[in-house]
Amino acid sequence: MGAFVDTHLLLCILVLFSSSVLLPLFSSLSSSCKLRKRFHLNGLHKAGDVVLGGQFEVHHISLFPELSFTSEPNQPSCQGFDPPGFRYVMTMAFAIEEINRNSNLLPNVTLGYSLYDNCASLGISFRTALSMASGQEEQFLLDETCVGAPPVLGIVGESFSTFTIAMSSVIGLYKLPMVSYYATCSCLSDRQRFPSFFRTIPSDTFQVRAMIQILKHFGWTWVGLLVSDDDYGLNAARSFQSDLGPSGGGCLAYLEVLPWDNDAAEFRRIVDLIKASTARVVIVFAHESHMIYITEEVVRQNVTGLQWMGSEAWTTFAVLQTPDLMPYLGGTLTISIRRGEIPGLRDFLLQIRPDLHHNNSYGNNMVNQFWEHTFQCRFAPPPAGWVEAGGALCTGQEDLENVETELFDISDLRPEYNVYKAVYALAYALDNMLHCEPGRGPFSGNSCATFQRLEPWQLVHYLQKVNFTTSFGDQVSFDENGDALPIYDIMNWQWLPDGQIKIQTVGDIKKSVSKGDELILDEGKIFWNFESKKPPQSVCSESCPPGTRMARKKGEPECCFDCVPCSEGKISNKTDSMECTSCPEDFWSSPQRDHCVPKKTEFLSYHEPLGICLTATSLLGTSICIIVLGIFIHHRSTPMVRANNSELSFLLLVSLKLCFLCSLLFIGRPRLWTCQLRHAAFGISFVLCVSCILVKTMVVLAVFKASKPGGGTSLKWFGAVQQRGTVLALTSIQAAICTAWLVSSSPAPYKNTEYHNDKIVYECVVGSTVGFAVLLGYIGLLAILSFLLAFLARNLPDNFNEAKLITFSMLIFCAVWVAFVPAYVNSPGKYADAVEVFAILASSFGLLVALFGPKCYIILLRPERNTKKAIMGRDTTKS
Repeated sequence: MGAFVDTHLLLCILVLFSSSVLLPLFSSLSSSCKLRKRFHLNGLHKAGDVVLGGQFEVHHISLFPELSFTSEPNQPSCQGFDPPGFRYVMTMAFAIEEINRNSNLLPNVTLGYSLYDNCASLGISFRTALSMASGQEEQFLLDETCVGAPPVLGIVGESFSTFTIAMSSVIGLYKLPMVSYYATCSCLSDRQRFPSFFRTIPSDTFQVRAMIQILKHFGWTWVGLLVSDDDYGLNAARSFQSDLGPSGGGCLAYLEVLPWDNDAAEFRRIVDLIKASTARVVIVFAHESHMIYITEEVVRQNVTGLQWMGSEAWTTFAVLQTPDLMPYLGGTLTISIRRGEIPGLRDFLLQIRPDLHHNNSYGNNMVNQFWEHTFQCRFAPPPAGWVEAGGALCTGQEDLENVETELFDISDLRPEYNVYKAVYALAYALDNMLHCEPGRGPFSGNSCATFQRLEPWQLVHYLQKVNFTTSFGDQVSFDENGDALPIYDIMNWQWLPDGQIKIQTVGDIKKSVSKGDELILDEGKIFWNFESKKPPQSVCSESCPPGTRMARKKGEPECCFDCVPCSEGKISNKTDSMECTSCPEDFWSSPQRDHCVPKKTEFLSYHEPLGICLTATSLLGTSICIIVLGIFIHHRSTPMVRANNSELSFLLLVSLKLCFLCSLLFIGRPRLWTCQLRHAAFGISFVLCVSCILVKTMVVLAVFKASKPGGGTSLKWFGAVQQRGTVLALTSIQAAICTAWLVSSSPAPYKNTEYHNDKIVYECVVGSTVGFAVLLGYIGLLAILSFLLAFLARNLPDNFNEAKLITFSMLIFCAVWVAFVPAYVNSPGKYADAVEVFAILASSFGLLVALFGPKCYIILLRPERNTKKAIMGRDTTKS
């Protein structure tokens, strides 16, 4: 627990050095050390083989606590007797008596004690420390260096952190172990500054961690913090500022330091800040007096709807637990020192008698002061400077059982339990030290400590390694910083329906070697002072749901943020995500941006209207080719079929059928074999088709030339074998082009995401653009050559001049493919395939209709014109 910052600190250290350290060293030639000053201190003493010291606050008011080494009138006067503080004293006395009766612990060794009252004064606390370090005897013999064991071997105390810091700084020079039962400042864990300090109460570091665990448990990330203006509060503030964010994911809405005096304007300003803040949880890391002042202002301004949390310093402060304050403080959660049980303590307290505690050689007897306070009497003659009570004289035979006093309230032993553990820790350390086997000791040369010359630093060594379990079941040991295994009770201020007030234990938090910090809360026992009877919400910004990320607000704490939706293709699948994560390659973010879904796939499918239409058209063209081929086969002996080179016509129909069928390879999900086959089949089929047309055109020209005088020799170059050979040669060239293309850089399926982020467009990449261009260029070259030859033969004198049909068909063919190139290049995804299929079908239908339409018309509908004379133009009649 923290304390007042005393301005006499530096003066005390200076005086202590000069009186108890430097002066004896200057008189090193003497065989004895002479006490420079006797302090008249309020204490309680008992002789023993080994004496333990203790410092407690038995009075809470000191008058003129001037630290002086002059005459008697400057001795301090202590007032305001505190029964709980006296109970701490008697708890230590009880523990020592219990140890002396225990034959298993320190056998053959009697413990004594020197217990002092610090009167809530740093100056008096220094005097008691000096008395325990150097003794109160006028003169005691030492060796020539004036070095020896102090009158006490270990000290239990202090209660205030500030007092403890000052005392330990000096006691540490003597290597005298000091075990505090109430000083919680985390700064005392510094082994460099306080090498001989231990404590049985957890440090504020753990208390802060405990509070942060509670905040985290209830999701309170936006809290206010009020601290006292001393080591206790300021160290806690630093711990909160450094640990709250990393450990609990929270922030401080405000941090205010509470003044020691009742500055009404300052407390009014602080309460105004609390009222204006959006934080619903207020943590007070301060003392009882601060809570009184802050609560008075809270009541005056009628500030309700707050969840208060308190440190152990005011957790059970009865003054605040009144019906008038419970509308404001009801439901408070506080950290409390671990409650324990000490069997036999009450019987020991009932045996207190002034005549049993008269051996006080160096000052005033605290038992007498307790007696005077309890029975409102005084002993004669009154002890100088200490008597508070007046009235009748005390007999010392008054009956304690018939008087009401706080001393006997042992239902909630908390600091007392720490005192009890501190005494036993010193006793176990001393016991271990005395049980050392010679030659196996921990000191130089494997030596052990001897009972004739026990030294405090030796006890420090064993105290660091002490480990025992109390009768209440709590393990006591110290870590490398002198801190005990921490454990706290969690208390709840409950306002019962009948108006009664109850401080209920609702859980605990402790540090486990294996599991770390363990928080246990029974939420069913907690009273919430809200209409909902549920824990409040205290956040700066509401949690960001999945599908969003947190974006810090500039200039505000990290708990204040905006929730920004994840961009397309990114998701967050948990609450309060700091970043959105990108979906895998084949996935896309859902509309809610909280999970990834497979991307939609797009290709020219057989199941969509466009694919169905193109498929139907392709099959229709194939069917027509089969029908025409059947017609030609059925009428193969007629002049119309025979006159137009029936073999090439049959081959042309087959190639057109292949052209129609190859368009089906462009429909459906692209796969490696379809990508490789579609362009090869397309290129070879069309070259076969155009080659047939080209040979037909050449045959027509050859026949016309042979009909002229001297032209008969030209037909020998265009016989059936030459025609087949020409078609095969021209088609083989295209086959070679396709083979080279497939081997060097084969077309392959490709998942294209450039067109749409949320779609995968399946398409075939051509692999080698040069190969594709050569394939198309070769088809175009043959088509243009056929067109030119047919165009030259268009005016031949035959009545049925096939060159005209070839010219018209090649004109359609070239027009379609000239239009195809820009349309193909500018069409994305499946539409590029659709354009290519359309070009194949359009050009195939153009050739089919232009070349075979008129012939089928004559064969089927005008059979009278299907004669040789009609075809040669000899049977023509005038209209």
